[in-house]
Amino acid sequence: MGKDISIGIESTAHTFGVGIADSEGRLLANVKDSYTTESGGIVPAQAAEHHVKVCSQVVKDALKTAGINPQDIDIVAFSQSPGLGHTLRIGAMAARSLSALWKKPIIGVNHCIAHLEIGNMLTDCTDPVLLYVSGANTQVIAYEGGKYRIFGESLDGGIGNFLDSFARELGLGFPGGPKLYELSLKAKSFIELPYVVKGMDVSFGGILTNLKQKLASGKYSKADLAYSVQETVFAMMLEVSERAMAHCNKEELLLGGGVACNKRLQEMAKNMCGERGSRCCILSNEFNVDNGAMIAWLGLLEYNAGVRMKLEDTDIRPYERTDDVDVTWR
Repeated sequence: MGKDISIGIESTAHTFGVGIADSEGRLLANVKDSYTTESGGIVPAQAAEHHVKVCSQVVKDALKTAGINPQDIDIVAFSQSPGLGHTLRIGAMAARSLSALWKKPIIGVNHCIAHLEIGNMLTDCTDPVLLYVSGANTQVIAYEGGKYRIFGESLDGGIGNFLDSFARELGLGFPGGPKLYELSLKAKSFIELPYVVKGMDVSFGGILTNLKQKLASGKYSKADLAYSVQETVFAMMLEVSERAMAHCNKEELLLGGGVACNKRLQEMAKNMCGERGSRCCILSNEFNVDNGAMIAWLGLLEYNAGVRMKLEDTDIRPYERTDDVDVTWR
């Protein structure tokens, strides 16, 4: 690789992030501004309005942090898929504008794969199974036959949205996952909940219904329910992850996505890998949550593998799956 420099724009959901990376693996900047609420969940139109307001400043802050000028940039990368259409459009428009203004090539990348590739780079993983757990995405992914294949996933909503929904029932704000974790530390007992693993897939809808019923009964403490839901759904995710590791004959587990910041999930993942004699790769929270640095890095990987895009190829793809993408850079 040469010493190309990429600016990456992330806007799949509540975060507008701008990262700058070079093709030697140095992350020069990783700046973000996130839409939050005190109650309720993410409202896509409001999140998009937030991104419009902050995008210019976040780009300026990233350039300042990196200590570079626009002429130093070689590639403009952006999260093209998957995500909320409202917010993806803002990132795509910002990327197109910068590409035209600075006269730089543009590359749209897959957000899920960006999580995996930044994890590979920062942890020196060589061929992991990725447990990708975020708001809208819940997948067990591994590289096989020229693509990142999905070996297991949620049959309904993402684990992060599920945790946020339960946090909303408890009267906590968005994002709810971190607040559930803090509440779980006050628990005194485990409450049995539905454990829904179907082959390699999982489901959360029935668990949420059961939690609402338990909450309405008034018989259970909120802390005990918060603790129990984490223990249950994290065990589900690690069961299918371990099965994928055995099936694919892989000895590394990489955690990715916002829910991967959860210390209890990290602890359980380390325990599982320790029992298998395998390696558990965990990023700092800055790179588990949505961020622009991972978009910049994947843009570089694809650009240096010969990927090129015309402006008409930069339409957003809210529903693109991880295994729709041909992996040409490995």
